[in-house]
Formats: sequence, C-alpha cells, structure tokens
Amino acid sequence: MVSGLQEVTAAILAGGLGTRLRPVVVDRPKVLAEVRGRPFLTYLLDQLAATGIQYVVMCVGYLGEQVRVMLGDSYGDLQLVYSQESSPLGTAGALRLALPLLNSDPVLVLNGDSFCDLGLGALLAWHRACKAAATMALITTNDTRRYGRVHVDDEGVVVSFDEKGGNSNPGWINAGVYLLARPLIQTIPENRAVSLEREMIPVWIGKGLYGYRSEGRFLDIGTPEAYTAAEQFFAPKMRI
Repeated sequence: MVSGLQEVTAAILAGGLGTRLRPVVVDRPKVLAEVRGRPFLTYLLDQLAATGIQYVVMCVGYLGEQVRVMLGDSYGDLQLVYSQESSPLGTAGALRLALPLLNSDPVLVLNGDSFCDLGLGALLAWHRACKAAATMALITTNDTRRYGRVHVDDEGVVVSFDEKGGNSNPGWINAGVYLLARPLIQTIPENRAVSLEREMIPVWIGKGLYGYRSEGRFLDIGTPEAYTAAEQFFAPKMRI
C-alpha cells in the first residue's frame, strides 16, 4: 500500500471503439481483450489495488455494459462505479462526463488500453512536490511516430507536444497515465467529443503541465501486433 493514494480517485478511460483491433478482438471492447486468459483491464486494476487505491471510476462507452457485467461493483478491495457514454466523447469528453463521480483532487487517470509499469506513489509525490496542475507520465521509445513526442525542460515542465506521425527518432512519449487537478478537468468542454491528447494537452501547456519521466515498461494494445506482444509482456518473470 502506497501512502497518499488511498484517498485518490482513479478513472480508467475504457470507452474506445478499438477499430484497429477489430480483426482480432471482434466481440468485446478492447479493454476486455484477453491476455493470458484474463481481460487486459484486470492488469490495470491489479496495479491500482496494489497501491491502496479504493475507488475507481470506469469511463465506458462502446459495449460498456460488458465491462459492467464482467466486473460488477467491486474488484477485490476496489469499489467500481461506471460513467457510461451515450455517444462517443473521446478521452477528454469521457473524463468530463465522469466529473461528478471524481471525488479527489488530483484525480489519477489511466488509458484503459495501455499499461505502464511505474510507481504510482512516486508519481503522486513528484506531482505534489512540483505543485503541478497536471502531470503526465512519460516513457522513452525508439520510434515516437505512433505516439507523438513530448518535450520537457530540465524541471520537467512540458514545453511542447508533437502530434503522432512525425519523425521516427527516439524520444519521450505520453504513457497514458495522468494526475489531473479537478479545476483542470472542469475546463474540458461538455457534451461533445474531446481528445485529451489532441485538444486539451496542447491547451494546458504553460498552465502547470509537467512530464514525469519514468523508466517503466510500457505496452499499448491498440494494434493487432501490439496486442500479440501482450502475452509476453505479462509473462511471469523467470526466477534464477
């Protein structure tokens, strides 16, 4: 259990259509795609439970009822509540819809189709030490084209964010894990589709947005190739 996280609300963005994954995951939302015989989403929930977090808001959309039926109102010691989109709202729009259910400040936000093996307690401590309005976890990759590149200064302040599809050089990318102040979430426009990555993060630059550079392993299951790699990513570690 990690000090400080017990009172933090976690929100998992689990409403994506998963269009690119349809060739291999056709009958369920991508957060329920099976990895080593269990839904991908449960790996995120295990990560949260290990920190002592107690309350998780599931931001669901496409086939969201399947998530509710499979997990119910609890997962181990985690209390689960649901915010259901009636139409696709994007990553930021879904978070804005769920705001009445987000009880803490800051709120821990995770993309439901990726996993970053980082210390969430260290992330929270760093966020508070910086007095950040928003902190996004960053990891390095050899090719930033698929994710977009994040530039930070020596203090960790985000100074620019390049969209996906740029050059293929190594760099820091958004790992899909955020700590966001409630007033910042309130700035997200209501009742329409809004993207965190394309619309809100660029607006938040210069307004207390920091990047936490992590060396943790990272996996995004958004493509069939990446989904195939998930089996090895979560394989039990060999003991020597």
